[in-house]
Amino acid sequence: MVEVSTPAASRGVPAPGSSFVEWGAVIAGGVLAAAISFVLLTFGSAVGLSMTSPWQGSGASAKTIGGMAVFWTISQQIGAFLIGGYVAGRMRARWAEPNQDEIEFRDGLHGGLVWAVGVVIGAAVLLSTAGSIVKTGTQVGGQIASSAAANADPLAYQIDTLLRPASAAAASAPRASTSTPPATAAPSANTTSAAAANTPNSDLRGELTRVFARSIANGSLADNDRSYLASVVAQRTGMPQQEAERRVNEVYTEASRAAKEAADKARRTAVLTGFVTAAGLLISLAAAWWAATRGGHHRDNAIPARFMVPAYRKP
Repeated sequence: MVEVSTPAASRGVPAPGSSFVEWGAVIAGGVLAAAISFVLLTFGSAVGLSMTSPWQGSGASAKTIGGMAVFWTISQQIGAFLIGGYVAGRMRARWAEPNQDEIEFRDGLHGGLVWAVGVVIGAAVLLSTAGSIVKTGTQVGGQIASSAAANADPLAYQIDTLLRPASAAAASAPRASTSTPPATAAPSANTTSAAAANTPNSDLRGELTRVFARSIANGSLADNDRSYLASVVAQRTGMPQQEAERRVNEVYTEASRAAKEAADKARRTAVLTGFVTAAGLLISLAAAWWAATRGGHHRDNAIPARFMVPAYRKP
C-alpha cells in the first residue's frame, strides 16, 4: 500500500517532555517584527521632524503632526507584526494535528507568541533608549543649566510678574491728586535698597515659589501668606499695600489656573496615550494571529510568499 505524501511534511506526536511550540520560528518572527518596527518608527520620526518648523506660518500644525504620529505608530506596529506572524506560521514545523481547526489554532498561537516576544523586545529597547536619553541629558544639562533654570520652574513667570517694579505703570498712570498725602507714596530708595541687601534675590524668589506651590496644592492662599506676599511686593516694587494685595490675588489666580490647565493637559495626554497604546497592541495581536494562520495555510499548500511581487512562472 503506497502512502500519499502531503505538500508539507507532517510530524507525529511529540515525545514526552517535548512541546508543540516551535520557539525558533517564534523568536525569528518576534525579532523580525521588532526590527521592522524600529526601522519604521525611525523613518516616521524623521518625516515628522521634517514637517515641523520654528517659523510662524510654516510647517504643519501640532494637531496634524500628532494625528499623523498616532496613525503611523499604530500602522507600522500592525504591519511589523503581520510580517513577523506570517514568518512564524510559515516556518512552524507541522505536527500530526487531528483537524484543520487545530492546525489554524496552533499556527495562530505561534503568531500570538511572536507578538509577545516582539512586545518584550520593544519594551526593553524603549527602556534602554530612555536610559541613554537620561544619560545624555545629564551631560548636556551641565552646559545649559544657567539658561534652562529660568524655564524649568513653572512658577518663574508668575514670580517675575509678582516682583515686577511699578515704576513703568506709575509713569503711564494719571498723576495723583494734590490732596493725596505723601504718606502713600512709594517707599524711599534707601529703604528698598536696604531690604534688597538683607534678602538675596534668589532666596526671596525661592521662598515665594514655595509659598505659591504650597498654596496651589492646598487649593487656597492663606490670609497670613497673602499679607506677607503683599508686604514683600509693596517693599520690592514701591506700590501701596492695597495695590500689592490686588497684584498678589491676580498672580495667584493666574498661577492656580495655569497649574490646573497643565495638570489637566497631562492627564488627557496620559489617557490618550494609554488608549492608543492598548488599542494598537490589541490590533497587532489580532494581526499577528491572522498572519500566522495564513502563513501556515501557505506552508501546507506550498504557496510561495510573493509579498505583492508576482511569482515567476516558466512558460
